[in-house]
Amino acid sequence: MSDSPDEIRADIERTRHDLGMDVDALADKVSPSKIVDRQVDKVRGAFTSVRERVMGAADDDGSSLSDAGSHAGDLKDRAVAKAEGNPLAVGLIAFGAGLLAASLIPASSKEKDLAATVKEQAQPLVDEVTDAAKDVGEHLKEPLQASVESVKASAQESVATVKDEVQGAAGDVKDQAQHARENISDS
Repeated sequence: MSDSPDEIRADIERTRHDLGMDVDALADKVSPSKIVDRQVDKVRGAFTSVRERVMGAADDDGSSLSDAGSHAGDLKDRAVAKAEGNPLAVGLIAFGAGLLAASLIPASSKEKDLAATVKEQAQPLVDEVTDAAKDVGEHLKEPLQASVESVKASAQESVATVKDEVQGAAGDVKDQAQHARENISDS
């Protein structure tokens, strides 16, 4: 491990990049659409294999298949080497495989019994929390109603005050208009 901050940052960035690539590969591996695509390719390959056996395949196809096999072996070796350098990726892949396997295997009767027991034991807690939430709602209902009434009364008072002020201002304007008319008539 190096002591230079730049080298440490570069190492961290490289590790992040590698981890991101591994997570992307894992997501691609467990993606339902990709699983379907792989199964479709596998079935196509099986049909192609059967068809070639029935109809006969050319000799040069055998060499291309051996080339493909050696290429697949190289890919496997590279994947193993990469996984050895990144144990977190191996753990994520194993975790994903475990989740996939667990989702495909139906629950046993013991698991169902345990789940029912946990549900029964948790039910009083759920009921207690529900009741507490209802109580809090009831306790908040009264102050909320009082606040609404207070705001409503305040708004009504404000409307009455504005109405009185407008009427007073209208009376003042009317009086001033009357005085102005009288002044104009007198002149």
